[in-house]
Amino acid sequence: MTTTYTDTAPAPAKDPYADLVTRYRRFLSKGRASLGEMFGGDVEVAAEGPWIHTASGSRILNCGGYGVFLMGARHPRVVAEVTRQLNANPVATRLLLEPAVVDAAEALIDVVPAGLQKVHFAGSGAEAVEGAIKLARAQGRSHLISMDLGYHGKTMGALSLTAKDVFQEPFRPLLPQVSHVPYGDATALEAELARHPGEGCVIVEPVQGEAGVIVPPEGYLRDVARLCREYGALFVLDEIQTGLGRLGTWWGADREGVVPDILLVGKGLAGGVVPVSAVVATPEAFRPFDKDPFIHTSTFSGNPLAMAAARGALAAIKEDSLVERSDELGRLLLTELERIAREVLGHRLLEVRGAGLLIGLEFTVPGLAGDLLLELIGAGVLANHSLNSSTVMRLTPPAVLSQDDVQFLLDAFEKAARAVIA
Repeated sequence: MTTTYTDTAPAPAKDPYADLVTRYRRFLSKGRASLGEMFGGDVEVAAEGPWIHTASGSRILNCGGYGVFLMGARHPRVVAEVTRQLNANPVATRLLLEPAVVDAAEALIDVVPAGLQKVHFAGSGAEAVEGAIKLARAQGRSHLISMDLGYHGKTMGALSLTAKDVFQEPFRPLLPQVSHVPYGDATALEAELARHPGEGCVIVEPVQGEAGVIVPPEGYLRDVARLCREYGALFVLDEIQTGLGRLGTWWGADREGVVPDILLVGKGLAGGVVPVSAVVATPEAFRPFDKDPFIHTSTFSGNPLAMAAARGALAAIKEDSLVERSDELGRLLLTELERIAREVLGHRLLEVRGAGLLIGLEFTVPGLAGDLLLELIGAGVLANHSLNSSTVMRLTPPAVLSQDDVQFLLDAFEKAARAVIA
């Protein structure tokens, strides 16, 4: 008689993410799969505050996210508001009146520059830009003017303003009657406005993020506001990335005391939980949308779940003094990052610049920004490249970093900087 012995040891647990890259390639994008592989192939599975947790058990300090995570991930105030709304009425009928949307609008109006009184909510920054374009066109401001290397999104109207060939070329022709002038150059803007009196709409960022954190000359926004008034143009300030404390002030507009006709809000308004953006306007600029509630609509515009996130985000910014914290942390990080970069990288560093927690490091050596990004991830910190500037690495840290988090960031940056020149 033969006895058969069975190995009763449990089978090794299957890695649920083992074929994730393959599935990305099959169902999403080959390019996106390759990008994930380039950045180490690790998988983010959870996040809390400034930290990302990965499938391999690592923790990564999130200083990227393209400006979304000013208050970190899953801020308790935002999560509480969203949870309450989720358990009550997450998506509204769009016909009956519903309180969450007006509560969010009122909370937003409370913190924007005085004179902005009307809100249209959307889901993404590009959607907010589209809303501003339509408001301009509906009032005869048919000629759009944006800035060289400005970034306003990639939907068809927004892409017409995002002045970079690599993004525009596959989709031309785009919107007609669009021109671009150098950022920070009020003389060039005036010349363009003079060619289109009473027909212009100027859209500009207080600090150009995707261009590599370009800070304009002092007084530039005041000049833009003045020129728009003189030539009868609409003044649209794109604060999708810079607003809500990112620059160490509530708005980039506050840095020069200007009030645009239209303010665009996004990224941080999501509270790191549910996407939401907004077009905020003066009553005059908002008139076409005010008159006809069906002229510009979206099924999920102002949905209660997103409105709860916006309310929670605005409350958290106030309660945790995140605007002030952004200013304080930004000054510290600008100083310390430049000190380390000058010491380690020397002539390879061109400049460290920024405002608040929007920080750019520009290098003189091609490819160094990308190499440093990869080394930083290996050292436990996530940063961003700049879509319109290959020589600039961008940091958008949360305003909730502790002293230990700041030290971790600085140590990781020094380690990564030394690695790229080894």
